[in-house]
Amino acid sequence: MGYSANLGFLFTELALPDRIRAAKAAGFEAVECHFPYDTPAADVAAALAETGLKMLSLNTVPGNVAAGDFGLAALAGREAEARAAVEQAVAYAAAIGAANVHVMAGKTDGGAEAEATFRANLAFACDLAAEHGMSVLIEPINHRDVPGYHLARVEHAADIIAAMGRANLRLMFDCYHSQIMQGDLITRVRDHLALIGHIQIAAVPSRAEPDEGEVNYAWLVGAIRGLGYGAPIGAEYKPRSGRTSDGLAWLAALPA
Repeated sequence: MGYSANLGFLFTELALPDRIRAAKAAGFEAVECHFPYDTPAADVAAALAETGLKMLSLNTVPGNVAAGDFGLAALAGREAEARAAVEQAVAYAAAIGAANVHVMAGKTDGGAEAEATFRANLAFACDLAAEHGMSVLIEPINHRDVPGYHLARVEHAADIIAAMGRANLRLMFDCYHSQIMQGDLITRVRDHLALIGHIQIAAVPSRAEPDEGEVNYAWLVGAIRGLGYGAPIGAEYKPRSGRTSDGLAWLAALPA
C-alpha cells in the first residue's frame, strides 16, 4: 500500500541516492526512476538498503532526445540500439534489485512494421528480464505530450500482452496519460486489473501534485484499493513550485 516517489520528477535538486533518502523521510513506501544510469548502481543499491525502500521500476534510455527520440523499441531498423538499451536497463535493475523495467516504445507511424518491431523487442526484453525474476512494463503515453508515441491506448497494450502470452509482460497504467487519451479510469483499471504491474498518478491537465484538476484522486485511489490493488501507487508528477517538499500535503490526504 502507500505511494512510490518517482525520482525522475521528485527531489530533483538532490543526487539520486539522496532522493531515495528524501523519499523515505517524506513517508513514501517505495521509489521508482526514469534514467538512473549516470549514478553508479552500487550507490543506489546502498541507499535502498539503508532506507529499506524497493525500487519498483526504471526506464530504458529514450535514444537521441535532441533528434526527437522518445524510446527505441518500436523503431524498425534500430533493433540493435533498442536491445542494447534493454540489456543496459536489465543489468542496472538487477544490480539494484528493481522489480520492473519499462521498455519505451518510441514515436512511430503506428504501422504494422513498427508493431512487429515492438513485439519482437519486447520478446527479447521479457526473456532477458525473466532470467533475473523481473517483469517488463509497457506504458500507454498520451499524444498531446508525445505526439506519435507508438503506444497510446490501454487496449492496445492489453492486446499486445494477450498476443505475446508472456507472464512477465505487464501494463503500466498511468492515470494522467490515460485520462488525457481516454478517460473512464476506474472502468479501465477494473477491466485490466489482471494485467497491471504498476499504477501512476498526477493531476490532469497540469501534471502537478494529485490534489487538483479534473481527476478526483481521493475517490479514484479508494476505488482502486477497493478492487484489490495493494501495491504502492507511483507519484509521477511535476511539483508546482519546483520543490517537492513544498507540495506533499496530498500524501497524507489521499487514501493509502
